[in-house]
Amino acid sequence: MSSTELPETRTADTAPATPLPRAVRIADGEELRSVALPGLSLTVRSRPGARAGLPPALYVHGLGGSSQNWSALMPLLADLVDGEAVDLPGFGDSPPPDDGNYSVTGHARAVIRLLGASGRGPVHLFGNSMGGAVATRVAAVRPDLVRTLTLVSPALPELRAQRTAWPTALLAVPGVAGLFARLSRDWTAEQRVRGVLSLCYGDPGLVTDEGLRHAVEEMERRLELPYFWDAMARSSRGIVDAYTLGGQHGLWRQAERVLAPTLLIYGGRDRLVSYRMARRAAAAFRGSRLLSLPDAGHVAMMEYPETVAAAARELIADHDARHDGS
Repeated sequence: MSSTELPETRTADTAPATPLPRAVRIADGEELRSVALPGLSLTVRSRPGARAGLPPALYVHGLGGSSQNWSALMPLLADLVDGEAVDLPGFGDSPPPDDGNYSVTGHARAVIRLLGASGRGPVHLFGNSMGGAVATRVAAVRPDLVRTLTLVSPALPELRAQRTAWPTALLAVPGVAGLFARLSRDWTAEQRVRGVLSLCYGDPGLVTDEGLRHAVEEMERRLELPYFWDAMARSSRGIVDAYTLGGQHGLWRQAERVLAPTLLIYGGRDRLVSYRMARRAAAAFRGSRLLSLPDAGHVAMMEYPETVAAAARELIADHDARHDGS
């Protein structure tokens, strides 16, 4: 799902980069570049800090999303952090990984490799939905790379998933994505976007007409990509696999291992991640703080960016104050 930022012109990319696909929206003040790594290429959307020397932040989107999902939040924190949002392999503007690995671990490795190549770690790490699971795994296995952790509706295992989340899980079943693609081939991009908005927003009416038009344009672009459905299906399968993984590699066990100060954000109208999981998450992440937004859906950073930013600012400020005093 694309974000609802206003259209702006592309900022010139001065770093070595591979050609990027057309019609990718970039908000005012953002920069877009492609980072070549062994076996994969990642597109990174940057929102440089308001001044030099600010600590780095990295934003990780969810299933079907892209770095654009963070365009409403990033400018609200630009005076506090030097922000970058990544398009995970096969999503947004990033091509599929060479090895076809769309598991949560595969995405986490991509994030770790990006941070290693850029030398930006440790970062203030943000994750939404699937990106929240990815960020949790990164924080657990590489605590040296994470200053603080902010999770918006993280996709952590649920024993009883909501019925509204079942269609997403069904994409993980072999053949279902292809069948759905065939059955829905006559759907317009606008019909698809409205369906996504009704699933992800607590109140789809918050999306402006201009924001809807931008989202439709982004959907049209993605549907032209030959790997669109494959990336969705394999990443859905990766989430399901992560839900069933036990032992030390289980996501809940890894949540307990996270050392970074953590902010958890849950929406009362979330149709994909149950609001009831907030209490379990707050108990799993040691010393975490919880922000509950009764009217928010699955993408609170897009629905209520000012509220999310205020909570993130407190987390980051408290961390920096302790760090400066140490």
